[in-house]
Amino acid sequence: MADFKNVAPLADFDWNAFENGSTTAQSVEELTAAYDQTLGRVNDHEVVEGKVISINKREVVVNIGYKSDGIIPVSEFRYNPELAVGDTVEVYVENQEDKKGQLVLSHKKARASKSWDRVNAALEAKEIVKGYIKCRTKGGMIVDVFGIEAFLPGSQIDVKPIRDYDVFVGKTMEFQIVKINQEYRNVVVSHKALIEAELEQQRMEIISKLQKGQVLEGTVKNITSYGVFIDLGGVDGLIHITDLSWGRVTRPDEIVELDQKINVVILDFDEEKKRIALGLKQLTPHPWDALDPELKVGDKVQGKVVVMADYGAFVEVAPGVEGLIHVSEMSWSQHLRSAQDFLKVGEEVEAVILTLDRTERKMSLGVKQLKDDPWANIEGKYPVGSKHNAKVRNFTNFGVFVEMEEGVDGLIHISDLSWTKKVKHPSEFTQIGAPMEVVVLDIDVENRRLSLGHKQLEENPWEALADTFAEGTTHEGTITEKMEKGAVVQLEQGVEGFATPKHLQKEDGSMAEKGETLSFKVIEFNKDSHRIILSHSRTFEDPARAEERAARKAARKASAAPKREETPAAQNVAAATSLGDIDALAALKAQMEGK
Repeated sequence: MADFKNVAPLADFDWNAFENGSTTAQSVEELTAAYDQTLGRVNDHEVVEGKVISINKREVVVNIGYKSDGIIPVSEFRYNPELAVGDTVEVYVENQEDKKGQLVLSHKKARASKSWDRVNAALEAKEIVKGYIKCRTKGGMIVDVFGIEAFLPGSQIDVKPIRDYDVFVGKTMEFQIVKINQEYRNVVVSHKALIEAELEQQRMEIISKLQKGQVLEGTVKNITSYGVFIDLGGVDGLIHITDLSWGRVTRPDEIVELDQKINVVILDFDEEKKRIALGLKQLTPHPWDALDPELKVGDKVQGKVVVMADYGAFVEVAPGVEGLIHVSEMSWSQHLRSAQDFLKVGEEVEAVILTLDRTERKMSLGVKQLKDDPWANIEGKYPVGSKHNAKVRNFTNFGVFVEMEEGVDGLIHISDLSWTKKVKHPSEFTQIGAPMEVVVLDIDVENRRLSLGHKQLEENPWEALADTFAEGTTHEGTITEKMEKGAVVQLEQGVEGFATPKHLQKEDGSMAEKGETLSFKVIEFNKDSHRIILSHSRTFEDPARAEERAARKAARKASAAPKREETPAAQNVAAATSLGDIDALAALKAQMEGK
């Protein structure tokens, strides 16, 4: 930069001639040379230092000792809001004289020419550098450091989570360079690292003074699904969601809000892991201790369902005091059902206290007790022999469960469904949800069971069927089912019979198949066991056998006839002989009887 104090005027300069405009060409050349000696020498594309001589909203004017000043956009100095007139700055000479005769300078290029060396040196020396936050980007901010665009991760802006990144845009802050990728020339900076060392010292000092049971004031720093982080003045503690309130908490933000100042109690802490467990509910008495001392088993209480499970519902009868309504106590019905079929979260319910243990802080409740027990007068409502309408609730292999009313169930054994039809499974006879008329056969009050019947609604038809399906009678039937042991045959009047395989053979030697309608002969009828044994084969075998027997009988008679004709005299002799023999036999019989 030129030194104006040491410039001496030309001794032989003719000032009068200069004022009259009569200087010679030689004197002009000498004047130019003398003027050039007063200026500093600069070269294009060179970095030099200059002095800020003026600043306005758009431009910064810098003097580098050249014949003209350079003008630089003020935007190139955004990283340094403290720039003032008189400051020395580095500039890059782009052009000593443009078309307008103006010196063209750039502060940005001057910074960029040495920026890479500077950031590497700052990383090695762990130097604190200043940077200008230009804008937001995905996951953090872009920071101008020595003219290089560095990345500031969101997690490295501050020790506490940042909710609004935009408030940092346009600010100049101090940073520490934490990582450089030499290949891609990426720079990562951190502001958090500068304050962590100081905070660590504060944290160690605070932890060293902590005691269990100590009550401190803190500020809600962050709210998560599992708890709330509290700033205790340089060190963080966690209030787990279960320690926020004596009652159930589904969302911590229902209890506290961000930046709220609250008192907390220290439950536990780990100096090595730097974990501090805090409590909020412990600052208030346990709700069970404040529960009405007059409350007892059998009393009715009001509450709100706070939690649902398959096995029951938890009802809050007072803040922090809950009772369990087991699913078995929700209805007198014996059917296994889910608690969600009866109640839902948030529902207001009335219940009866079944058990109350203040020591263990447990309470069980019931809802069905608010209604009369349907079994209290069961024999009066459902006497043996009475007929009722029921609803099919469930099937088993051995019968049908029906519901007479809520809490009163009965079983119809599979053998009591029909007099005539052989039912293998109840689903063949009815379906779940269908109505069914029943008769009460027996009552077991102790075990809460009703034995029911359906076929008893009608008279036993087997007495009348004995004549219709007497042994030896022939009937038309259709094979409805065929199995290894034989076939089920549907007869008239809804009666079923059974035929073994050997009785299913047809006259042509083939076997009868399912769906065929044939003639069947009853070979056995048992009204006690409700069994009819049939045979198709006998319908054509028995007539054939009868014909065969008749033929054999005729043959025997033919073989016993005389081979030649006897004379009448001979026949008379024979007859006389026979009569004599008879008389002799009669005399012998009389003699023996006399003895």
